[in-house]
Amino acid sequence: MSETVLVLNGPNLGRLGSREPEKYGSATLADVAAECEKLGAELGFRVEVRQTDDEAELVRWLHEAADGRIPVVLNPAAFTHYSYSLRDAIAQRTAPLIEIHLTNPATREEFRHTSVVAGVATGTIAGFGLDSYRLALRALVNLDS
Repeated sequence: MSETVLVLNGPNLGRLGSREPEKYGSATLADVAAECEKLGAELGFRVEVRQTDDEAELVRWLHEAADGRIPVVLNPAAFTHYSYSLRDAIAQRTAPLIEIHLTNPATREEFRHTSVVAGVATGTIAGFGLDSYRLALRALVNLDS
């Protein structure tokens, strides 16, 4: 297992806590980061949490992870459903990558039912709110690729 894990977050996740709290909860991105960093330390690795609304920046971070053999927890947000550039970047991964979602896309609008990234991710965790991040970090401990 790498000494570092990247927790990458896509568009609108910087608005957690104020964006539709009935769906996404009241935790802010800062709360997510603090929880992930704390659990990472307990599990024996450093967690770096990043968020962007920019698809190109997220692709660059995935390239960085592939080049560095760095495991990733990824909440691709809306990019989940249409970003083939994100899918292609994930396909180049050299370490485990777990796709996560705070809500369960399968129970939401029909356009959210398809993930173009799931087929190249190690696995997917969805529908557990902040626990989706925690479950993903715990899963990384026992994964090799």
